[in-house]
Amino acid sequence: MKREELTRYLDDLLEPGRFRDYCPNGLQVEGRPEISRLVAGVSATQQLLDTAVEHAADTILVHHGWFWRGEDGRVTGIRKTRLQTLLCHDINLYAFHLPLDSHPELGNNVQLARHLDWIPDGRFGEQDLGWLGQLTLPVPARELAERVALTLQRPPLLLGDGERLVRRVAWCSGGAQGMFEQAIALGVDLYLTGEASEPSTHLARESGVAYLAAGHHASERYGVMALAAHLAERFTLDCRFVDLDNPV
Repeated sequence: MKREELTRYLDDLLEPGRFRDYCPNGLQVEGRPEISRLVAGVSATQQLLDTAVEHAADTILVHHGWFWRGEDGRVTGIRKTRLQTLLCHDINLYAFHLPLDSHPELGNNVQLARHLDWIPDGRFGEQDLGWLGQLTLPVPARELAERVALTLQRPPLLLGDGERLVRRVAWCSGGAQGMFEQAIALGVDLYLTGEASEPSTHLARESGVAYLAAGHHASERYGVMALAAHLAERFTLDCRFVDLDNPV
């Protein structure tokens, strides 16, 4: 398919113009005009770029792309090597950050809920990035943490009361520890995100609401994976998801 066709489709599907984000969403680096082989991953690291070159891909699709607000804009060192890899091999780079977190069918949060067998029933927070839902059966927070570990293949960090019976849950993939207080105010029993910070422990202990830090990378694999599968089915593209381990 033509690059312009894919660009239009992704922009229509994910609606990046609706979001106030920390980076540009959509086509970040222009490569070949014809697209047939796509490699997808969570972040546009050098390892993912090298994998795309090995697979003779013409396009890379990620959740965490480049050109973040506030970072050094000079093309030197690591940035120079990464950009050189794309330009030398004429590879397109697409990145969708908050639009992919938020999408109601293919997004990180709804896909995470499906993998964990949670039932979404609401949204909260700035730009509706946080999700609310319930479990099919109430379980103690410690048992829920074990289930999350089995699903994500990574042990989460459980803060607060491990015996808290969990019925209502709130979650937001990635680095959304700043939304914990909003989740507490909504009356949930447990909040899940990718990371924890120093205040997260105190808030969990003092509120009685359990907190799960399930891993930034681990909680954000499923959106780009689902998006790549969707593109493969709709356009008969060769799409390969590459999961590069990240303990954070």
